[in-house]
Amino acid sequence: MKTIELQIKELGLVPVIAIDDAKHAVGLGKALLEGGLPVAEVTFRTAAAEETIRLMAGAFPDMLVGAGTVLSVEKAGRARAAGAKFMVTPGFDGDVVDYCIKHGVPIYPGVATPTDINQALKKGLETLKFFPAEELGGVKMLKAMSAPYSMIKFIPTGGIDANNLKSYLELPQVLACGGSWMVKKTLISEGKFDQIAALVKEARQVVLQTRK
Repeated sequence: MKTIELQIKELGLVPVIAIDDAKHAVGLGKALLEGGLPVAEVTFRTAAAEETIRLMAGAFPDMLVGAGTVLSVEKAGRARAAGAKFMVTPGFDGDVVDYCIKHGVPIYPGVATPTDINQALKKGLETLKFFPAEELGGVKMLKAMSAPYSMIKFIPTGGIDANNLKSYLELPQVLACGGSWMVKKTLISEGKFDQIAALVKEARQVVLQTRK
């Protein structure tokens, strides 16, 4: 059975989703699958996150439905109960990391400095979110910061879109990229799932062409 990390690596992309109404969860899940991207990071930036995870995970049991913006152990518990298969945090939170490790849930905490990476290594983590990627210096910063940490793989997120995706995917230390340009809130709320599927397909083509 493939690990979640291996599945994410093969996909090359993690759509970062902020959804205002859970009624769109199944339609969005179908669009992601149609676009060839059976993975979703549903962020706890909206009140609909928990129910969206529950509906999406229930409708598509083979899909990698995870929770993002997990800012507390309480939210981690809710996400896990709803069926989240992995969790992502914007920064490094030792309590959330410990909870996920205890319950066997893959956790990808956000890091922005070597100090953050050191804290993650102490917890035995070797796949980390680099956030906010572009604002921190993008590809150039990630190259420099990751140099002493050859054992670490990164999921850069923040400011990544169709224009710079390829430059990140070319880095050997990048496991996958996170982004929301394929799944913008307006597209979801307006039910434009055909457009989402098309954007996802385009992004997947960039992955396939870059990682031949």
